[in-house]
Amino acid sequence: MNLRTRSRTITFPRRPLVMGILNVCAESFSGDSLQGVDLALQRARQMVAEGADIIDVGAESAATDQPAHSEADEIACLLPFVRRFVAEVADFEPPADAAQLFPPLLSINTWRPTVVQAVLPVGGDLLNDLSALPDAANARVCAETGAALLLMHNEGEPKVWHPYHAYPDVMATLDAFFEEKIAQAVAAGVPRDALVLDPGIGFTKLRDDNLRIYHDLERLHRFERPILLPVSRKLVIGDVLGVPPAERDAGTVACIVSGMRRGAHIFRVHNVHAAVQAIRTAGAVALPFFLTCTPSACRYRLEP
Repeated sequence: MNLRTRSRTITFPRRPLVMGILNVCAESFSGDSLQGVDLALQRARQMVAEGADIIDVGAESAATDQPAHSEADEIACLLPFVRRFVAEVADFEPPADAAQLFPPLLSINTWRPTVVQAVLPVGGDLLNDLSALPDAANARVCAETGAALLLMHNEGEPKVWHPYHAYPDVMATLDAFFEEKIAQAVAAGVPRDALVLDPGIGFTKLRDDNLRIYHDLERLHRFERPILLPVSRKLVIGDVLGVPPAERDAGTVACIVSGMRRGAHIFRVHNVHAAVQAIRTAGAVALPFFLTCTPSACRYRLEP
């Protein structure tokens, strides 16, 4: 299975990719925001040194208890960073680990079409779109620029609070959603091999449905597309442990190991160092292992 991005094609099976979260905005639910291009570039370099394969830059928190930025403000935050990243990424310190992607991919975390149209042509291998693709506008920009597109399950417009509710069968809901959105993206010109799927942990979902997604993640392999698992410091971890976001890294590591067993391909995290160590250790403990990847199964498995 291949993932075609703007700058290169990634072939799976391979070791899971680590996507480091970079917030270049004034707020973050996790308390790790950065302001200023120099600080943001410094943090990006640090995450790459820690093992990040992808830098996911955003200028607005998805949290609905924070006011939405104007499109102009979001563009003003994102564009200077994207320009500098594109200009300087080749000069980042090369990783010691040959399995790490280098130069790292750049993911643009935004959803408003005006912002996408302003930023993505400047740079970005992947559009991390949490809007659930209500129309084809963002997909068309991906098609025009060659950027990959992440399809995330969500209900309703981002930055607007929507009730959390239980699903009769959350995996059946995800099946129907991805069937529809993959077809919509392809019709807009995005190649199927340029799509990534994100089940949207924590978005309009209650604790039990979030846990069900972790448990039954393998059902999504039938789409034969890479699966991004957004595990980092999620509310479901807080619900299980009863701790605030800053104390959820241990729970995040547990979700990473679970995701590896069920074939997740990309993990989006705040603590890159811990995530990379967890992935490497889980792989080493399972040695000798191989990665099988079919529409029905894609997991680390012990050889007999």
